[in-house]
Amino acid sequence: MSEFKNRITVSIYDQHYTIVGQDEPSHIRYVAGLVDERLREISRYNSGLDTSRKAVLTAVNIMDDYVKLKEDYERLLHQLEAEGQKHD
Repeated sequence: MSEFKNRITVSIYDQHYTIVGQDEPSHIRYVAGLVDERLREISRYNSGLDTSRKAVLTAVNIMDDYVKLKEDYERLLHQLEAEGQKHD
């Protein structure tokens, strides 16, 4: 089994990173752009923090969004299952 990996250089908070992954380059750039946007947003409200602390706050905010979306997804799946059982 061969693994196709894309090697993409992106800029996040004025730093260049090389990301290697199997996703399409456009997807990798899109995700990196979202991280850059969130980091800059966090920076606007926390300008006194160093970059490492801003990055950690950004990661916490992104994971909070992820967990909430995952919980919503699970809740919707359970609702769909319950609706499907009503119609059986």
